[in-house]
Amino acid sequence: MTSLAPSLSDADRIATLRRRCLRAKPWPIWWDPITMARSLRESEGVASWQLRRGLLTRDRLAALPFDLDDRELLMGRLGPPADVPTPARQEAEEYLKRYEWPGGQSGHCALDMTRLFADGLPGLHSSVEGLRQGAKGEKADVYQSFLYALDGFGHMIERAARTAEDALPQASDARREELRDMAASCRRIAHGPPETFRDAIQLIWFAEFGVMLCDDAHLAAPGRLDLLLRPYYEADLEHGRITRERALLLIENLYLLLNETVVDGLAIPVMVGGRDAAGRDVTSDLSYLCLEALRRTKLIYPTVGICWHPGTPQALTDLAIDLIGRGYATPAFFNDETIQRGLRALGAPPEDACNYINSACVEITPVGGSAVWVASPYYPTCTILLEEIAAQATDGAAATFDAFLDRYRARLSRAVAAGVEEQNALRRQRARWGGKPLQSVLTRDCLERGLDIERGGARYNWVECSFVGLANLADSLEAIRQEVYVARGMTLADLKAMLDADFRGHEAARERLLGGHAKYGNGDRAVDGLFGEMVRFAVAECAKHRMEPDGSPFVPGAFAWTMHESLGRQCGATPDGRRAGTPFADGCGPAQGRESRGPTAAILSTTSWDHAPMIGGLAYNMKFSGGLFTGPESLARLRDLVLTFLRRGGFETQINVVSRATLARARTHPDEYRDLVVRIGGYTDYFTRLSPEMQDEIMLRTEYAEV
Repeated sequence: MTSLAPSLSDADRIATLRRRCLRAKPWPIWWDPITMARSLRESEGVASWQLRRGLLTRDRLAALPFDLDDRELLMGRLGPPADVPTPARQEAEEYLKRYEWPGGQSGHCALDMTRLFADGLPGLHSSVEGLRQGAKGEKADVYQSFLYALDGFGHMIERAARTAEDALPQASDARREELRDMAASCRRIAHGPPETFRDAIQLIWFAEFGVMLCDDAHLAAPGRLDLLLRPYYEADLEHGRITRERALLLIENLYLLLNETVVDGLAIPVMVGGRDAAGRDVTSDLSYLCLEALRRTKLIYPTVGICWHPGTPQALTDLAIDLIGRGYATPAFFNDETIQRGLRALGAPPEDACNYINSACVEITPVGGSAVWVASPYYPTCTILLEEIAAQATDGAAATFDAFLDRYRARLSRAVAAGVEEQNALRRQRARWGGKPLQSVLTRDCLERGLDIERGGARYNWVECSFVGLANLADSLEAIRQEVYVARGMTLADLKAMLDADFRGHEAARERLLGGHAKYGNGDRAVDGLFGEMVRFAVAECAKHRMEPDGSPFVPGAFAWTMHESLGRQCGATPDGRRAGTPFADGCGPAQGRESRGPTAAILSTTSWDHAPMIGGLAYNMKFSGGLFTGPESLARLRDLVLTFLRRGGFETQINVVSRATLARARTHPDEYRDLVVRIGGYTDYFTRLSPEMQDEIMLRTEYAEV
């Protein structure tokens, strides 16, 4: 599919707004202690913490300031904080220290917009009021807290409308028409269901914006935009209320608001395509527009995942491949069949198994019904291996490799159990001191159960952990097998001494460990088998545990966000020849620089084991030289490579097309490369804003010069 040919004015509008997004955010984390302290003081006489949380969300929503310039087409950019004297702010912050603000996950979800779209804000408010009248005791308090949150949500939307109306006197004639449209849209969705495409996309943003900033449920995602917006888009096209180009412009404005609001270094997803519960492809024109909107915005948010299956139109695949080949890092491919199979195994019915979102990076959660915690915790598999080597070097080594591996598994098992207990303790804190009333109203089945999302109201309450450095682990285990148990050229005590010294004085041995043994990513059955064996162990071990409050599953994954760098920095040298402090592998692919047989062999290794149980997320990064994809033939080869990965059951793949030389220039001249976006461990970020260590990790990755 060819790109749209935008008018110059639209292109200029997006370019101007995009430049503002690239500047440092004036208030990187929204924090309004004055409103929070005032609300909590006023509710001190209320016995129910749930009611106090509802009042707090209401007051925070009602106080949100908006800003607006002469180019924006959607309301919802955060205005500057109120100018409050420093002593008053300090006093408010001191007061807030009286309260316990629990740890643990929040957000990482796509909200349920079905009721809000169908009934509008007044209709939803009326439904909750009916539930409140039929409830008693604690449940009545829960529903009342939801009503408070909806009241605040309505006030927030009305404030946005007034902000647009206040700008009318100073606006040009053309801009006045836009401002009237914006204000009228806000008024409509404050008082009824959305009627148009503009109304629907505006309401999606208001819901995300309010939940993120006032329920502290960070990283609420637009989710399946092509499914949510399709009825409004098609109706508007039919009645002449919108053009395809105008719809694209509004999607671009939504993407820009995401970049204005969400701090850098995180992840916000959109997904397109896929299938419905009956297995029918759901790709629509909006699927293409959601991808096409990346072309002019070209920022870190959102990533757009294609839910690929064999019936996905080739044109959609080709559009994503075209963007990737041109250096856009934000598109990614997710395997719809693999993911649905994993979700069904966790008990999700067909209608939920087909409607999922990568909740931030690549962690999968069901749309609209999720209180799933992701990346909780990260397990540094190689650090645990070093602990086992040290224990056996001191207490006596296992007689066989299998016995060594059994002892390591037992240690990893204890680490998993400790992580489960930690997460359950955090969930108990959340149940006591948490509360997210607006998010609860927009999450199935909180209304039906009369429970806040923090207390088990959601349909899905899984916890998803992540095992980091599995490629390094597999390579290390193969080296131990060969060096200690096959060749018997060293003992575990010898190995420990060498690793403790970070290979100083043992360079020849390090070279042998690094290059003399098979490495994951080259199609070697032995080391690939070790990787698969450890994945199967992680899956089985996690299945032994249940999470509070309702006995939900503990679900494994193997993605890293940035933790492969930070956990690697904390870890000593490892038996695969990796030096101390070096980043671990960034996902389920090979460790950096170890693919010696090209991308196809790496794909064969990466898909040699079953990905479906790893719903906690798998990311397979590929990196190609910039300028490699200059014509249809090279793009077709890239497409075939991606499809090979997917047809073999691969979970997710994402691709950097940028040369090492470009990255080196960006390090030297960061101001010239402020918008250079790269894929990390499941998410995208600006290369020049990464830490020097993370920049090193990106540059260490194998760069394929051909495909």
